[in-house]
Amino acid sequence: MIEKDQIFLEFLVKAIVDHPEEVVIERKVDEMGVLLSLRVNPLDMGQIVGRQGSTAKAIRSLLRIVGVKNHARVNLKIVEPEGSTRAPQESPEM
Repeated sequence: MIEKDQIFLEFLVKAIVDHPEEVVIERKVDEMGVLLSLRVNPLDMGQIVGRQGSTAKAIRSLLRIVGVKNHARVNLKIVEPEGSTRAPQESPEM
């Protein structure tokens, strides 16, 4: 059964990306709350994350509001696609 949080996320993401047909959302519920896993076309990752993660933060904030309204804790996991062009993070030196 598709819940309101999943419907909302799908509507929001499909409005942002260039390849809405490739948006896939998986919903899992456990004792910690609801986890929504988002997969998009690799070319759309920049649009979902935004500059310095600003778009992703905004989406997560909106999902928390939807969760509060439905008495659930909602978290978003953006799954990085294979073949991603993002540079690997360097660990800070001591």
